[in-house]
Amino acid sequence: MKRFEIIEVECYAGHKGNETPRAFFRDGRRVEVVEVIDRWYEGGISRGAVHQDYHRVLTGEGDVALLRYNHVFQRWSIMLDS
Repeated sequence: MKRFEIIEVECYAGHKGNETPRAFFRDGRRVEVVEVIDRWYEGGISRGAVHQDYHRVLTGEGDVALLRYNHVFQRWSIMLDS
């Protein structure tokens, strides 16, 4: 079963802050994001729904990763595609 893992992310911080991921740190190394392939949002409209932003990104290493930002906990997490 795939699970999200908490990570640190460097972002472009526009008017919303933590707007677009530029790089992330995983397993003690910095991984550059070269392209945001897709992005979408979930929750935040309904009462009690957690607002989360998702970014499917292409890394400089050629991997595709799914990054998620949780607005309640102000944390990024990752799930790598296989």
